[in-house]
Amino acid sequence: MASFPLSVNEKLIARSRAVGELLAPTSPFDKKCGRENWTVAFAPDGSYFAWSQGHRIVKLVPWSQCLTNFLLHGTKNVANSASTRLPRQNSDSSQRNKPCEHIIDCGDIVWSLAFGSSVPEKQSRCVNIEWHRFKFGQDQLLLATGLNNGRIKIWDVYTGKLLLNLMDHTEVVRDLTFAPDGSLILVSASRDKTLRVWDLKDDGNMMKVLRGHQNWVYGCAFSPDSSILCSVGASKAVFLWDMDKYSMIRKLEGHHNDVVACEFSPDGALLATASYDTRVYVWDPYIGVILREFGHLFPPPTPIFAGGANDRWVRSVSFSHDGLHIASLADDKMVRFWRIDEDYPIQVAPLNNGLCCTFSTDGSVLAAGTQDGSVFFWATPRQVSSLQHLCRMAIRRVMPTSQVRNLPAPSKVMEFLCYQI
Repeated sequence: MASFPLSVNEKLIARSRAVGELLAPTSPFDKKCGRENWTVAFAPDGSYFAWSQGHRIVKLVPWSQCLTNFLLHGTKNVANSASTRLPRQNSDSSQRNKPCEHIIDCGDIVWSLAFGSSVPEKQSRCVNIEWHRFKFGQDQLLLATGLNNGRIKIWDVYTGKLLLNLMDHTEVVRDLTFAPDGSLILVSASRDKTLRVWDLKDDGNMMKVLRGHQNWVYGCAFSPDSSILCSVGASKAVFLWDMDKYSMIRKLEGHHNDVVACEFSPDGALLATASYDTRVYVWDPYIGVILREFGHLFPPPTPIFAGGANDRWVRSVSFSHDGLHIASLADDKMVRFWRIDEDYPIQVAPLNNGLCCTFSTDGSVLAAGTQDGSVFFWATPRQVSSLQHLCRMAIRRVMPTSQVRNLPAPSKVMEFLCYQI
């Protein structure tokens, strides 16, 4: 597929520096179908990186050792190469807190991954049950894998052992997300048109089914305070859910094609959504207004063209930890880095057959997965955040837009706090 001509502004954009590659092992008899890397994920504490190599296999690697290998052996790194293999976990309990590599056979094609960490003070929402099979400690780190057969398997990251097998979806589990508050509440999005809420501290009990999507659900994401869930799917759907009441808050309308990815900013004031309509929208989720549009086709396509097979589908979007940068991945063989206050990307990187992307925990690296099960890494745009932006993030972490608008502040300050300038 030939990439589209860059606009005048994009011709001046810097290329991102490649950090490394993890290439999936291949054999002459491998089927092309089933090797797709639909999801890549970093552990909340930055200790591990996980991705699907295709054909049921998930690889867990210690992220710091992975970076060290890139420095020692150059950017190219075959995932199962003997010369660069990372330490494997043994049965000695003293090695539990030492990150080690695991290769996990999930039993079916893996469509989604998510890390979850436990906070002991966060109790199960099922208050009537005093006995639980699992007692999750403070150092607990879990990996959830969503499979082609509708099952969700929960793994202990430190040992690589299977803990739970959740069965209720009837179709592909397309996305998974843990509540960031350490409660081990897991939400799954499926092609069966539903979202399901699971309480892993209650041994994986399914708490609620969220219905509202009329077609496949592609993705879901929690707000940083775990109070709001965004879900996206086919038929241009973007839903916001109240996770205390398990009720729909509002439906956001504006995309012209399937919406396939979503993510909140670190302060929860912004929501980014990626669509097959060639656009990434940045919303104010509290009032349902589009604040910024990042186009991947110039000039912007008409609604009819955007709603069809336009060859510029945006596959993935991710918010950086600094709250200033967004990364997007599209079918035009390009990864783009955007600032939330600029209309054009500030850096780009070439990538063939990309499917997903996410920032590392500290925001210094972007990882992107491809159709052949490989992962590519780039250094991200870095800059010192202004004191004004840091103050804005601190305020927006605790105040929704409606409360900000009631502050006794000048209009320009108000616009800044609401990300309108």
